[in-house]
Amino acid sequence: MPTWDPAQYLRHADHRTRAFADLLARVPEPQAPADRPLRIADLGCGPGNSTRLLTERWPEARITGYDHSEAMLARARTDLADTDADFAHADLTTWTPDEPYDLIASNATLQWVPGHQHRLADWTAALTPGGTLAFQVPGNFDAPSHALMRSLAASEGPWGERLAGALRGADAVLDPAGYLPYLAGPGRTTDLWETTYLHLLNGPDAVLDWVTGTGLRPVLDALADDPAARTAFTDAYRDLLRKAYPATGDGTTPFPFRRVFAVVTVPTTAPAGQEAAGGPQEFPEPDPQA
Repeated sequence: MPTWDPAQYLRHADHRTRAFADLLARVPEPQAPADRPLRIADLGCGPGNSTRLLTERWPEARITGYDHSEAMLARARTDLADTDADFAHADLTTWTPDEPYDLIASNATLQWVPGHQHRLADWTAALTPGGTLAFQVPGNFDAPSHALMRSLAASEGPWGERLAGALRGADAVLDPAGYLPYLAGPGRTTDLWETTYLHLLNGPDAVLDWVTGTGLRPVLDALADDPAARTAFTDAYRDLLRKAYPATGDGTTPFPFRRVFAVVTVPTTAPAGQEAAGGPQEFPEPDPQA
C-alpha cells in the first residue's frame, strides 16, 4: 500500500465524496433489531470523508472506519471528533469481520487490494439478515491519467527500472458484470452499474494535482529517496497530462472519471437449505478482463 497525504487527498474532497453519496442513495435501510444500534463498517475510510456521510445518515449507528494508513486514520479521528464514529487499523487483503454487520461500505478503496473480488464472499457472509454490502471503485485504469503514467514508468529515464511493478494495470477492477458472480445468490438483491463523471477541476495542472493524492502515490514512494528522478518523472508526466486534459478558456479542466458501483442486500430470512447471510456461492470463475 502507498503512503498517503490526507491534506493532498482532501484537496478534491467534494469530487471524491460525490460517488459515495450516489452509492448510499441506493442502499436500503438496514433491518437492525430494536435492542441494539446499527453496526456499520467503512472499509478504507481514508481521512473520514466517507465516514462523515455514514454518520449523517445513521447518527445513532455504531460506525467503525477501517484503514491501512495511520496518517489517514489520524486525520479521520480529528475531523470526526464531533461524532461517535471510531477508527481502527486494518489490512483489507486479510480483514475478516469478527462480528455481524448491518452495512459494510467502501469508497474508492478496493482497487488497491489485489484480488479483492475474492474477499467479497467473506464480507457478505458477515452481514446480518437484510444487511448490505456496498462499494464503488474507480473504473478508469485505461484512461490517459493511468495509461500515460504506466507508459512513462516503463520508458527510459532517470528512474531506471525502479518503477517496475509499482503501478496497477487496467485489470485492477472488474466491470459491473464481472462482479456479479462474486455477489449474486439466492434471495439476494444485487444492483451493479457504472457512471462516468465529468469533474471540472480548478487550478493549474489540476489533473496532476488530483493524481498526486491517489494514483501517483506508488511512484512518489518508489522515488522518495531520489528527488532528481522524482522531479523528472513528475515534470514529464505533467506535460503529458496537459496535452491529454487541456484546460478550457475559463481555466477549468474537464476530467472524465468512470466509476463502478455495487450494492448487494442479503435476504432477511434464509432461502431453503441455506444460511441467510450466505457463504461463497458456486459460479463459474469470471474473466478478470471482462
